Amino acid sequence: MRTIMKKSILATAVAVTALMGATAASAEGEKYILVSHAPDSDSWWNTIKNGIALAGSQVGADVEYRNPPTGDIADMARIIEQAAASGPDGIITTLADYDVLKGPIMAAVDQGIDVIIMNTGTPEQAREVGALMYVGQPEYDAGFAAGVRAKGEGVTNFLCVNHAIQQPTVAERCRGYAEGLGIELGSAMMDSGTDPAEIKNKVLAYLSANPDVDGILTLGPVSADPTIAALQENGMAGDIHFGTFDLGEEIVKGIKGDIINWGIDQQPFLQAYMPVIILANWDRYGVLPGNNINSGPGFVTKDGLTKVEEFAGEYR
Repeated sequence: MRTIMKKSILATAVAVTALMGATAASAEGEKYILVSHAPDSDSWWNTIKNGIALAGSQVGADVEYRNPPTGDIADMARIIEQAAASGPDGIITTLADYDVLKGPIMAAVDQGIDVIIMNTGTPEQAREVGALMYVGQPEYDAGFAAGVRAKGEGVTNFLCVNHAIQQPTVAERCRGYAEGLGIELGSAMMDSGTDPAEIKNKVLAYLSANPDVDGILTLGPVSADPTIAALQENGMAGDIHFGTFDLGEEIVKGIKGDIINWGIDQQPFLQAYMPVIILANWDRYGVLPGNNINSGPGFVTKDGLTKVEEFAGEYR
């Protein structure tokens, strides 16, 4: 009986000590800065902001989101330099253009700042710049999976609407899609820009000039939403195969209304949430996952919309 009591007291002491340690750690208030390549106009990144905010509140860390207002990559490089100069405990950043961003990221690592690459870039590039790990969706692999699926669903000729042509990693979605279909990419990738009216008009013009196109791939809400409007205008909504990357309010409506066949969910919430949790545990306890984390791809169809529809634009 006495032995049992001793064990019970010891277990309680350990639990209290652990709780005190966790409370002390939470009070440390580490500073983590997430830098993205997204322009202010891209609402998809609201989920990223929600992800770091929730993770920061849960671990008691100070988190901040920074981005170039127009999506300019050179401006993003300067923001990473400024973030590093402020002396944070960690930087979470996209790697939208390896050649432009590797310098400031490696400089931050050399300063002793822990870095996690999220969303864009590759695990290999993350290792090359000295980051702890990569959390995101391998873009080529996701595009290839989309192409294989689209081929099985009858697509033989396609248009890929790329609203982020300045970001080489995003184009990998189009390249993977083409190779999954077994078709040369060629001129099928459109530089659509980001203006909704311009995107809609470009899609309408392309489809008019290329009546044999039977499949469309968009790379996110910025290009998907105007493409939906284009198809509604020319009467092709629901009659042409339509797949898209990412989710958003209009994309969810499009899937529900049989305009979009499926959305590819890379789970942006996890891309922001997990790095904050990982950095906090690394800083406090020296524990780190043994590999990179693939947050996608996952295909969302009409049959699986319940949770997605509830949290689209917020946590999905």
